Amino acid sequence: MRELRVAVLIIAVSLPSFSASDRQGDALYDMKQKLNVTGNQLSDWNQNQVNPCTWNSVICDNNNNVIQVTLAARGFAGVLSPRIGELKYLTVLSLAGNRISGGIPEQFGNLSSLTSLDLEDNLLVGEIPASLGQLSKLQLLILSDNNFNGSIPDSLAKISSLTDIRLAYNNLSGQIPGPLFQVARYNFSGNHLNCGTNFPHSCSTNMSYQSGSHSSKIGIVLGTVGGVIGLLIVAALFLFCKGRRKSHLREVFVDVAGEDDRRIAFGQLKRFAWRELQIATDNFSERNVLGQGGFGKVYKGVLPDGTKIAVKRLTDYESPGGEAAFLREVELISVAVHRNLLKLIGFCTTQTERLLVYPFMQNLSVAYRLRDFKPGEPVLNWPERKRVAIGTARGLEYLHEHCNPKIIHRDVKAANVLLDEDFEPVVGDFGLAKLVDVQKTSVTTQVRGTMGHIAPEYLSTGKSSERTDVFGYGIMLLELVTGQRAIDFSRLEEEDDVLLLDHVKKLQREGQLGSIVDRNLNQNYDDEEVEMMIQIALLCTQSSPEDRPSMSEVVRMLEGEGLAERWEEWQQVEVTRRQEYERMQRRFDWGEDSVYNQEAIELSGGR
Repeated sequence: MRELRVAVLIIAVSLPSFSASDRQGDALYDMKQKLNVTGNQLSDWNQNQVNPCTWNSVICDNNNNVIQVTLAARGFAGVLSPRIGELKYLTVLSLAGNRISGGIPEQFGNLSSLTSLDLEDNLLVGEIPASLGQLSKLQLLILSDNNFNGSIPDSLAKISSLTDIRLAYNNLSGQIPGPLFQVARYNFSGNHLNCGTNFPHSCSTNMSYQSGSHSSKIGIVLGTVGGVIGLLIVAALFLFCKGRRKSHLREVFVDVAGEDDRRIAFGQLKRFAWRELQIATDNFSERNVLGQGGFGKVYKGVLPDGTKIAVKRLTDYESPGGEAAFLREVELISVAVHRNLLKLIGFCTTQTERLLVYPFMQNLSVAYRLRDFKPGEPVLNWPERKRVAIGTARGLEYLHEHCNPKIIHRDVKAANVLLDEDFEPVVGDFGLAKLVDVQKTSVTTQVRGTMGHIAPEYLSTGKSSERTDVFGYGIMLLELVTGQRAIDFSRLEEEDDVLLLDHVKKLQREGQLGSIVDRNLNQNYDDEEVEMMIQIALLCTQSSPEDRPSMSEVVRMLEGEGLAERWEEWQQVEVTRRQEYERMQRRFDWGEDSVYNQEAIELSGGR
């Protein structure tokens, strides 16, 4: 009876966390239904899945609380669900650029953690609800380009945290609450309000905005004329310089304004000016280089507000589609949102440069924490390594199975898995290789990747697939277990295999896997878990891509499902393959002796 009470108590204590996940998932699913989502959009928003943190365009914190939902420019034509108000941890909600109608539900005032609300460029009507004044943490409120009417609620003036409010181009009328003119950025243009000509206050601040789909006809005309004149001046200068400096070529940067390209819906993505990133990285100083990979160097930078960023300066960026193709790829990368994927926050293009901007990961990469850490810095312990393994697997699973088109990474390794402030793994450098359509095979004329991590079929044929990434992931698991590099010529000194995979296979055959576990762990690990991770690694690195598991299967195996059966099959195949190899080796040795003997006889006979 006592045991029964304990069981009931445990269930009762655990119910709140399950119900919280249920409420969040139910609220988001109701949002999906109310928005009239059609086709394959949000196909992974599954009502039967308790935890919505793996859903597309949903970001959660470490406690599985939904904190961001970004669904800009998806073509949704429904209405807003009142149940959105149940997401009490939500900080960012972006639904800009859709065709959402109806009004803003009063329940939005319950979003007590909200800092950014962007509903710009929809078909919303009615009055702005006064309940929005309860959003005490709100910093950004964008309701421009809708059909709101009535007056601006006085309650909005009570939000002391507000730094940017945009209500332009609606049908609002009446008085603007005085304190809103004290907000750092505001725009009330295109309404019937007490601002502008004949009023003490202008309808907008002079500070430029990152986005905004509405501009006046005068602005368009002046912009067009100015652009044409600017182009003529640039062309004249170019011809002049070309004539004067034929013998001295130098790099010429033609900057692009720091604003969003509205031809493509980038949601919260920022388009940086070249000068911004040049200043942030101290003119791309070598002192700020964080690393260098197959796609270019990565620089640490600091924005004027103190935000630390990582700027990837791409090499070999040119493609037949030019800038338009690059922007399409940027858009596809930006909508791949998952807690275990590095979030793209911005980009920059000039005539000679392509740059991507990411948040700076203060704990750097898994490779750094395994091999390059400085004295006194913490070593990745075994629980953290397990978390890296499962988090990376989930991130790759998302790229392969939840992105459309799917994204093949093609350079999975410990150096491309970064660690945030909580040592949560995030996969970086994804989407920089060719994006692959579901019905196409990826064939590239240039193999991208790192020796020791590249799958054999990719290296020999140039053909990559999801299973190419699975191979690289398997090598990364071996890095986690051993702390060693995928290829290390120093092992030759001990007459060991140069490739880490071959080295581990040899020790596995000899039953000496314990000798290869990273010594930095000081034997603080679980033997069974180490063995399990090595088994999964060897399944992932089979020579035939068809024999390798998918990343979703890898996730299940890491969670304890299906490994035993796969491993037993692998052992049987490996024994057969080993016997065949040894038989061929003996035949080769016999043939080699016969050839040498025959040559000796012929030479003797000739004399």
